[in-house]
Amino acid sequence: MALFDIERARQETPGSQHILHLNNAGSSLMPQPVLEATVAHLQLEAQIGGYEAVERQQAVLEHAYDAAAALINCSRDEIAFMENATRAWDMAFYALPFKAGDRILTSMSEYASNYIAYLQVTQKTGAVVEAIPDDAYGQVSVEALRNMLDERVRLISITHVPTSGGLVNPIAEIGKVAREAGILYLVDACQSVGQMPIDVQKIGCDILSTTGRKYLRGPRGTGFLYIRRERIEQMEPVFLDLHSANWTSPESYEIRKDARRFETWETNYAGKIGLATAIDYAMDWGIDAIWRRIKDLSYNLRTQLSPIPGVIVRDRGVTQCGIVTFTVEGIEPEEIKQQLAKQQINVSVAVRNSTLLDMDARGLTTMVRASLHYYNTPEELTRFSSAIAQLADF
Repeated sequence: MALFDIERARQETPGSQHILHLNNAGSSLMPQPVLEATVAHLQLEAQIGGYEAVERQQAVLEHAYDAAAALINCSRDEIAFMENATRAWDMAFYALPFKAGDRILTSMSEYASNYIAYLQVTQKTGAVVEAIPDDAYGQVSVEALRNMLDERVRLISITHVPTSGGLVNPIAEIGKVAREAGILYLVDACQSVGQMPIDVQKIGCDILSTTGRKYLRGPRGTGFLYIRRERIEQMEPVFLDLHSANWTSPESYEIRKDARRFETWETNYAGKIGLATAIDYAMDWGIDAIWRRIKDLSYNLRTQLSPIPGVIVRDRGVTQCGIVTFTVEGIEPEEIKQQLAKQQINVSVAVRNSTLLDMDARGLTTMVRASLHYYNTPEELTRFSSAIAQLADF
C-alpha cells in the first residue's frame, strides 16, 4: 500500500479512537478541523448574532465557492450551495422543461429519489423514462446508450456511484456521447465527490450534484450543485426568493445570472463553512492520494471477505470503489448490522427500494454495505473480516 500518513489521519479523526466506522457512504466521521470550523461559527452566532456573524465571516463564506470550484474544476459562478445533494439535484432537474414524448435516459442502478422524480415528471408531462441496459460488467453500457439515442432524448441522467455497491459508472465516456449528440447531461456524484477525482470538464456534464456528509467528511445538511455556465440562464428554478432574484418593480423581477439562482437566502452558514473547510482538508490530502488509498483498502477488504464460507461479495463494475457490499448465507443483513454494532463496528444495509431496478435484476432484496475511507486501516479491516467470519460460522 502506498505511503500515507495514517497516524495524522486518525489523530485528526476523533471518532476513529473508539469506533470502527465503515459507514462512510452514509456519513463519514468528521475531521477535527471541520468540527472546529463548524462549531466556531455557531459560537460566533451565539455571541454576536446570526446576521452579524455572517457579515464578519463574509470572506470565509465566499471562499466556499472557490473551494468547490477548485475541487471539481469549474468556475465559482457555476456553483450553488444547497442543504443536501437531493435538494441540489431536484433544483436542477425540476428546472428542466419536459413535454409529452421527451425521453429521459438513466441507469439500471439509479437512486430511488432520482427515479421517483422521473416518475413524477413523466406522469405530469407525458415524457418517458428508460433505463440504459448494463454491460457485461454491470455498469452502464455506453454502446447501448448510443443505440438508444434519437431526437426525442431530452436528458441523460446518471448516478456515478450507486448507493448499493462498489460500481463506478463510466461517466466520462457517457459524457462524450452526450456532447456528441448535444443532449443535456446530469450526474449524481453524491457517493463519489471526495472519494475520487471529479473533473466536470473531463466528464462533460452540464449539471452535477453532491453532498457534504459522505466522502468529503463535511457536516450533515450540506451539499452543492454545479451548473455549466452555458446552461445556467436556460434553467429557471421552480421557486425564487430575494436571493435568487431581484424585485425590480411592482410587476417584474430579474433572476440572478450565476448558479446562485438555485440557492435561497436563508441557509446553514455554519454548515457551509464546515463544508468549505472539509473541501480544503480533502484537497490538502490530495484527491488522487485519497483515491489510491481507498482503492487499496477496498481491494484488501474484498480479498478478505470473499474466501469466507457463505459470504458473497456483490460488487460489480470494471472500476470498484470504497463501497463493499456482500451477503452472508442464512443471516439477514439487518441482523449482521445489529451484531456488528455491539462490537462498535458501523455498517449500513442496502435495501431493494433504494435501487429497485438493479436489485430486482440481480434477484437481491438487501445486502450489507461496508463503506471505508482513507482513515481506516488494514488492521481494522482484518478485525471486521474476522467478525463477519464468526457470524457466518454461527
